Amino acid sequence: MSAAVAQYQDKLVHFLHQKGTVNDLMTIAEQKTGVQRLYIAYGVIALTVLWLAIGFGAQLLANLIGFVYPAYCSIKAVESGTKKDDSQWLTYWIVFAFFSVIEFFTDLLVGWVPFYWLSKCVFLVWCMAPMEMNGSNMIYTKVIRPFFLKNENKIDNIINKGSNKASDLFDKVYDAAKEVSAEHIKNN
Repeated sequence: MSAAVAQYQDKLVHFLHQKGTVNDLMTIAEQKTGVQRLYIAYGVIALTVLWLAIGFGAQLLANLIGFVYPAYCSIKAVESGTKKDDSQWLTYWIVFAFFSVIEFFTDLLVGWVPFYWLSKCVFLVWCMAPMEMNGSNMIYTKVIRPFFLKNENKIDNIINKGSNKASDLFDKVYDAAKEVSAEHIKNN
């Protein structure tokens, strides 16, 4: 076994033995099946990959994988006292939102791409990977941040105009609602 594969297997074994829900579930599964938790984890990973490749509901599964664990880690990061994990997960959500907008406009093509949901899941796992230059950091620093810095003033102007128009619209709706309610009270 190569050193890189052994390193990831050691991390998986460590994760499977950490105190918490995963450890509790794996302990029960080991006791009921007599199979080591590492092999149970490999089986779950293989079934997930197979389901994402050809299964019904692959879109739901891919989106759950891309949402549930990052949401959990984001809550933990907000509750922790350090800023580094906050930045890591905020960066993930920026890239997730960016990818979701792009995905919305390419939705018709999704059905034609073989193994799209598996590819999306692999992409999202890469984006949330616990390493310094994971997908989120790489995409943010090489694509999103340079675009934002180049166009920050234009974006701010568009947001300010939109905010002002929304405020004006809200004021008009509020005034109209006041008039309608006053007329309704007067007539009844």
